[in-house]
Amino acid sequence: MKRITTEHFQLTDFLMAIRDFFGGIISRKIPLYLALFFNTGFAIAQEKPNIIFFLADDQNITDYGCYGNDKVKTPGVDRLAKEGMIFYNAFTAQAICAPSRSQLFTGNYPLKNGCFMNHAKTKPTMKSVTTRLTALGYEVVLAGKSHVQPSSVYHWSKEWQPVKTEGKPRAYIPLDSIADYLKNAEKPFCMFITSKYPHGKYFDVPAKSADNYTFFPYDNKQKDNQDYLKKLAGYYRNIEEDNIQLDHVLNMVDQYLGDNTLFIYSADHGVNGKYTVYDRGLNVPFVVRWPKEIKANTKSDALVHYTDVLPTFIDIAGGKAPKELDGKSFLKILKGSKKEIHQYVYGVRTSQNILAASVSPSRMIRSKKYKYIRNFNSVEVVDQNLGDNEAVNAFIKMGALKFKNLPFEELYDIEKDPFEQVNLAKDPKYSKTKDQLAKAMFEWMKNQGDILDDTEGNMPLIHPGKRFRLDQQSKYIDIPDSLVNTLKKEDYLTLDYL
Repeated sequence: MKRITTEHFQLTDFLMAIRDFFGGIISRKIPLYLALFFNTGFAIAQEKPNIIFFLADDQNITDYGCYGNDKVKTPGVDRLAKEGMIFYNAFTAQAICAPSRSQLFTGNYPLKNGCFMNHAKTKPTMKSVTTRLTALGYEVVLAGKSHVQPSSVYHWSKEWQPVKTEGKPRAYIPLDSIADYLKNAEKPFCMFITSKYPHGKYFDVPAKSADNYTFFPYDNKQKDNQDYLKKLAGYYRNIEEDNIQLDHVLNMVDQYLGDNTLFIYSADHGVNGKYTVYDRGLNVPFVVRWPKEIKANTKSDALVHYTDVLPTFIDIAGGKAPKELDGKSFLKILKGSKKEIHQYVYGVRTSQNILAASVSPSRMIRSKKYKYIRNFNSVEVVDQNLGDNEAVNAFIKMGALKFKNLPFEELYDIEKDPFEQVNLAKDPKYSKTKDQLAKAMFEWMKNQGDILDDTEGNMPLIHPGKRFRLDQQSKYIDIPDSLVNTLKKEDYLTLDYL
């Protein structure tokens, strides 16, 4: 019999205590009608769904069968799409691991929750999904990669680390722990299953000809590049391995849980747009199955965002999302509503605190039709970002030159130009659209408490802690010897919660 998970009223708790007193004999040996008596509280309690969110790592939305790529094998995700709802306009605000995950768990954009740099901490004042859903009677479980901190914000009911697997390039999700939990869960739960696939290191497999892969405007020129083809071969193989894990989980869910289980699949950001604010980094796969509520094989072009996940879970659990959350519930969309919940979504680029750290921040705003980007340290405006500190100026200039082809402003008609190839920012016909988007973006930045604004001379260097210092040589950062150890603590913007 598939498990039935419910909200237990006081009477039910008393009956369950009796069952526990007898060592579980009642729940295992009594007839079906009595088992239901004990497990459903006379069917008085309203059943709360279990929630499972499966998150892949570093995979483009264009690299799935259900999103139109017939060259890659994604049977697990394709199965979910046939059995549930596929979203085409789902977004993360930042194309990098920790900031992306922080949004899922807090319901707030990276700038507001504090984790707008990779390997950075969330503000300790934030309340995450672990607090929000525990208060609504759920256990909140993490199975796999974490990449978020501090533990005072993310205090999981249970947490299992990835498991090393012989002959595989990455550790596996903890399948045995997941199976054991699904078999024995006694109360509603929200489980995040966070895979390390398809993130490199990739399988070492031979390259195939370019005909075996799908190319897009941003990588079309790589068709004759053998190193690139070999990397694609390993990446595609990692995708297959991730689907193998996903299939295992789906089989467990079908075996141990009922049809009132919400299952979401996504990937934290695209690998080809990593660190950028282009759609190939921020537009994420998002597939949802919930047999009790969602019609099979449905599609949605609604604009949704990672910050919406927690408010939706709170809504499903019977609570009300607090006003301080940036996201909005999309529960009605899952149930068939066509009403939009957002006019815009937003994006952040912070190129400090990564291996190839540099000073080159960007912000973006996107509607379903247009996207506006401002690159705050473009070579076009770098002079106005300079101050009196020559050491600081040197790193600001290097950041601008590293991305010398980035214009100050970018504007794209996404409906006509989905791969963002034609910049309309200087076209007079689009000046009104550009100004409207820029105004809305700066209003959002102010609301977020952004470290950037629209004034001259505001190009902060962010203190990186012990890693990723701008003034240190490394295999990823090449600076003149004269600039080594030239930055002092007071030259950085110090965030006291890091």
